[in-house]
Amino acid sequence: MPADDGALLWKLNQRLLTRVLNAAEPQFELHGIETKEFFVLDEIDESPYPAELAAKLMLPKASVTMYLRNLVEKGLVEREIDPDDLRRHRLTTTAKGRAVRAQALETLAAEFSAMMGRIDEGDRGELRRILLALLK
Repeated sequence: MPADDGALLWKLNQRLLTRVLNAAEPQFELHGIETKEFFVLDEIDESPYPAELAAKLMLPKASVTMYLRNLVEKGLVEREIDPDDLRRHRLTTTAKGRAVRAQALETLAAEFSAMMGRIDEGDRGELRRILLALLK
């Protein structure tokens, strides 16, 4: 595959994801979060330490700190001292945070499903197969 074909596929994928996120943004606002806050909220259970979260999301630590501050103020995330290392803060999602995350994921799923509805079921199955193969 020529390098420019790989670049084109990357751009097309990025455009698709951007369209889905842009379509979901008004619903995210109704849930009380911004798109980037959603990504942080969605990863906290997998990466409960701020530095780890910043690395996983490939965001500057200062940006993650700002998003976390907002999520804590909104009651979606709690910060606590890690009992195994008193120098570190551990993040947890609150019940409200889990509910908002679930609603936001439903919004994304609905927007993505609407786009996928433009292609037939066989092509959707093929896309699923390809994406799973790429993520192995």
